[in-house]
Amino acid sequence: MTKFEKAGAKIVSEAVLSRGWTKLSAYKIDYTDSEGVTHRLDREVYHRTPAATILLYDPKRRTVVLVRQYRLPPDLHGEMPFMFETPAGLLDGDEPEAAIRREAMEETGFRIRDVRFLFKAYSSPGSNAEIVHFFAAEVDTADRVSNGGGLAEEHEDIEVLEVALDDALAMIGNGDIRDMKTIILLQWAAMNRVTILQRG
Repeated sequence: MTKFEKAGAKIVSEAVLSRGWTKLSAYKIDYTDSEGVTHRLDREVYHRTPAATILLYDPKRRTVVLVRQYRLPPDLHGEMPFMFETPAGLLDGDEPEAAIRREAMEETGFRIRDVRFLFKAYSSPGSNAEIVHFFAAEVDTADRVSNGGGLAEEHEDIEVLEVALDDALAMIGNGDIRDMKTIILLQWAAMNRVTILQRG
């Protein structure tokens, strides 16, 4: 028997604190710990809907496609609010692959041919219900069929950049890239450099 086979939780109550862009709830749970002792705990959960993100890479040019846009939370911390990121978006009811194809086109103008699903992960499981689906796809210059930049009706103002993979990895170390999903995908690329850049 593992330590946590005795552990578990029962939701006692949920109070909805906000119904803005998404729901924020306060929960009371009875958590039975690994020693078999039950505690009443208070937790808040932000019910962020599922999302997807993708690393677009060009093996011939040894580049990755990033987007840059304004983000409020870094601004609230007094940090540079224009974040370098991999293309991403909410599923909005679509399957993850369909959603990321849509988002990549809207944000970067690249039409994706073959998509590779990598993994899925929780962005902040202590308080956020969001699960992110991670993808990668090979692209070349012929795949860019529009300028991208996001949707005007959603007031998106997105800059599209092609960055050498080595430069993008260096941007993590110098603090220019601070978005977690982007760091994860770039580290995946670094770990798989020989495979994904073998035609370069």
